[in-house]
Amino acid sequence: MAHLAHGPFLVSEDGFLTPLRPPALRFAWRGRGCEATFDDGCVSLAAQAGAVPYTVETPSARPGAFAAIGMLPGELPKGWRLRLLPDHRVRLETDMPLTGEATATEVLRAMVRFALALDPYLDRLESAGVGAGTAKTWPG
Repeated sequence: MAHLAHGPFLVSEDGFLTPLRPPALRFAWRGRGCEATFDDGCVSLAAQAGAVPYTVETPSARPGAFAAIGMLPGELPKGWRLRLLPDHRVRLETDMPLTGEATATEVLRAMVRFALALDPYLDRLESAGVGAGTAKTWPG
């Protein structure tokens, strides 16, 4: 049976859709791109928390930005991860178990808890010169 790739899906001759990647809900929080994916009773959440300033734009801000990024992993809640991407974007990630079925309400509840929990870390990064940068689209 042949499949046709259409966006994030493979479409069978019978019209059945097979996702090529996990379904995702994308949203913005404080000007930052965020994403929620869910599978097996868990919601995986990620946020583009900021971007280290470019040397050519504000070289004096970089040492403080990198110092704040270096300290942040020890201050994050249990199960949270910080990744510094090759283009110097900062990504915060965590997985949250769902309290019930993967309903829209449960996924939305996890997204709101994540966004609200992000605030102190976004404040800390911003005060160290790690601005929101450009809200890039996912995957990131």
